[in-house]
Amino acid sequence: MTTPLLASGVQRVLVTGGAGFIGGALVRRLLRDTGATVFNLDKLGYASDLTSIELSLAELGALAEGRHQLLRVDLAHADATAEAVRQADPDLVFHLAAESHVDRSISGPGAFIESNMQGTFHLLQAVRAHWEQLPPERQERFRLHHISTDEVFGSLGPTGRFSETTPYDPRSPYSASKAASDHLVNAWHHTYGLPVVLTNCSNNYGPWQFPEKLIPVVILKALAGEPIPLYGDGANVRDWLYVDDHVDALLLAATRGCLGESYCIGGAGDYGSPSERSNVQLVDAICALLDGLRPAGVPHSRLITPVADRPGHDRRYAIDASKISRELGWRPGHSFEQGLESTVCWFVANLDWCQRVQNR
Repeated sequence: MTTPLLASGVQRVLVTGGAGFIGGALVRRLLRDTGATVFNLDKLGYASDLTSIELSLAELGALAEGRHQLLRVDLAHADATAEAVRQADPDLVFHLAAESHVDRSISGPGAFIESNMQGTFHLLQAVRAHWEQLPPERQERFRLHHISTDEVFGSLGPTGRFSETTPYDPRSPYSASKAASDHLVNAWHHTYGLPVVLTNCSNNYGPWQFPEKLIPVVILKALAGEPIPLYGDGANVRDWLYVDDHVDALLLAATRGCLGESYCIGGAGDYGSPSERSNVQLVDAICALLDGLRPAGVPHSRLITPVADRPGHDRRYAIDASKISRELGWRPGHSFEQGLESTVCWFVANLDWCQRVQNR
């Protein structure tokens, strides 16, 4: 990228959910490639992990000294959220904190309503109070960047792609709670003038992803010689976005995006090789990579085991990312094949971390 990672004058950045998968990748990039102080607001729930950030801090040494401050706060608690925002005194906020696992939202939707809807409301109130008392020059550069999902748009047929004008049609408790949070952010922009930017991304993958997500599950099950679960007929299609490419897009949107606008981010951008794969294609590709990296004498694909489909399972997602490419110059840096190979190799080399997280 040729543009600065942060706008001029941005010195204090608040990242909610910074101990999660995408949030952690963003925090590491901010520590490595900017001079900003990063305030990492995270409740440190079951999917949180600070290992990657701790390793990054150790590698950076004096360059990162004092620049990462952990704020252990649950956004469901309004007073604690307000105090955290006062302590961070941010010039820029990235809001990634969310419950995000669809299966968990089906079995326990209450946590998703509390975290994704009520938590976003509390953050908006705290950030609005902070922004309103800033001096004019800081008010002018302040932004809240809300990160959401393509799942708010529902399910596609065999053709077409989601874009910024696609009507919302969430189908799961998770996507409904994220859709509600998107609407809250937009309402705070239009009603109170809060300077916001929104992005909706496709399925992320890459190193350090929590082991209950699809790609890590397939890798770990295959290496253990256990059945690899595949929902239904395996024909559900997803658009896959490498996490570091997503971070590039987030920084561009936060720095150069138009206030009140939303941007869709997908793995193929508006050019290059397609990033859409059916679940069975994805699982087959992982198994083929493992056949080369960890030969088992027989193909790992023999372990693929169909299981009952998820209730309300969306059939297909695909992203038209032409707006962010055209207006902000974003392009993904990894093809699906490159990103998947890098990810599989990383997990094979870091099984000890996966085991620690699973045991915890």
